[in-house]
Amino acid sequence: MKLMVHKRFLRLLSKGRECIWYCQKPKLFISQPVTLTFGRTVRSFHVASPLMMKLLSVEEIFARKSLHQHLTKVQLEYKECLQAISSITMEDQCSEEELRAKRTKISLLAPLIQSIRELDKKHEEMAETEMLLKEEDQALRELAELEKEGCLQDIQQLRAKILELLIPEERVELSDLVLEVTAGVGGQEAMLFTAEVFEMYQGFAQYHGWSFDILEHMTSDLGGLRHASASISGPQSYKKMKFEAGVHRVQRVPKTEKQGRMHTSTMTVAVLPQPTEISFTINQKDLRIDTKRASGAGGQHVNTTDSAVRIVHLPTGVVAECQQERSQLKNREKAMKALRAKLYSMKLEEETSKRYNQRKIQVGTKGRSEKIRTYNFQQDRITDHRISITVHDVKSFLLGEDLLEDMNSLLQELSNQEALMELLEESSQEEQ
Repeated sequence: MKLMVHKRFLRLLSKGRECIWYCQKPKLFISQPVTLTFGRTVRSFHVASPLMMKLLSVEEIFARKSLHQHLTKVQLEYKECLQAISSITMEDQCSEEELRAKRTKISLLAPLIQSIRELDKKHEEMAETEMLLKEEDQALRELAELEKEGCLQDIQQLRAKILELLIPEERVELSDLVLEVTAGVGGQEAMLFTAEVFEMYQGFAQYHGWSFDILEHMTSDLGGLRHASASISGPQSYKKMKFEAGVHRVQRVPKTEKQGRMHTSTMTVAVLPQPTEISFTINQKDLRIDTKRASGAGGQHVNTTDSAVRIVHLPTGVVAECQQERSQLKNREKAMKALRAKLYSMKLEEETSKRYNQRKIQVGTKGRSEKIRTYNFQQDRITDHRISITVHDVKSFLLGEDLLEDMNSLLQELSNQEALMELLEESSQEEQ
């Protein structure tokens, strides 16, 4: 041990006072539920009522016995898989499919195992540094203090990285999406609000540099929207948009209200993951494709050519329409894209409904019938009912920029923690 300490001392001297590292605050798990740091700015959130689920810090999660048991289990699985593919005897016993599955598991677990090993090494360095702090040499102790600070920051970063790597990825996380907005209760006011929300998501797509291709756009007499849909493509588009699905409620005095009374109206948002043609195919025999003349505003082609397309999936009765383009072929492509997303979403809901019914989803099921958010114009506030968080400045929120991004980040934080806690719980039950 004494030799290790002296080697440590020589390494510290070579670094001098430059052994200080800057560590950003991990974004995955946060301990302060009111004031949160989001990239560029510090954003203050008002907690309307106690959070339905406490946001745990990295230290609090690593203090859990279940986490360390799970990490030990993962390391053992990784070791067994390595032994299986490297052993000639095992190759004879296992089928090619089983060996392929083990190789896949090794590649998936490798980044996590590497981070765990780096964390163990940092703990060893910390123990050596603690020994140096007991030395009589003042200069050595000062250098050891700097080294300790750097080790603590590295340990914090590695712990946060490990937690991120542990979170199970949903199959649709990397998908693009089809966004649908539909006016609900409230007549013309609901349609006007639907148009504002649709524009907010268009701004959100522009904010992230995603493409925003309108598939349907059914306007009302006063310039609102009865229904609209759009295909959104870009990095992490579905991952960032998935928590927007549900019922959005607006409380304000409508433009059409003469007596100044506040009205409550609603609109619904659906976020459908967009599958690739390879991952999800539709039998053409199950489709009925109708063409008709486009209606509404649109220029000379409206009511003169059969450019509008309506596709019905006969087994399920699901319908998709498009009349945005002048070309019937382009409208058919867009309608098929919307239909594929609807059918794929139905399939995913069927697969996950049992899981959702077995536990209480704190952040929400992302279902279209769930009331998720209220926009109160008189009080200039937006309240997310899933996490009891309120932000102010409705006008800025509807731009689809920083405020919406911050709200989605917080929802993602809670969702990640929830998924991790569920994983640890399932792992503990398997060991019993």
